[in-house]
Amino acid sequence: MEVSALEGIADPEAATIERALPLLGFDAVGDMRVGRMFRFVVQASDAAAAQAAAEELAHRLLANPVIQRAEVAVHPLESEGAA
Repeated sequence: MEVSALEGIADPEAATIERALPLLGFDAVGDMRVGRMFRFVVQASDAAAAQAAAEELAHRLLANPVIQRAEVAVHPLESEGAA
């Protein structure tokens, strides 16, 4: 899950990074956004149930929907015996 500020919400950390980019030679990089990534395991009967649980967690605890967006992606766990 990735949580970041909604468009139009001030992102001072991203602004600081963006000001430093030209000084470091990254003139072609812009529109910087900073966010947080959460990775966790959900015990669920199927991918749809896991997606629903992760989205509820995002909206109830990990993101403030007034100023942040949460992008949730569910991926199946690889089996423990896989190489």
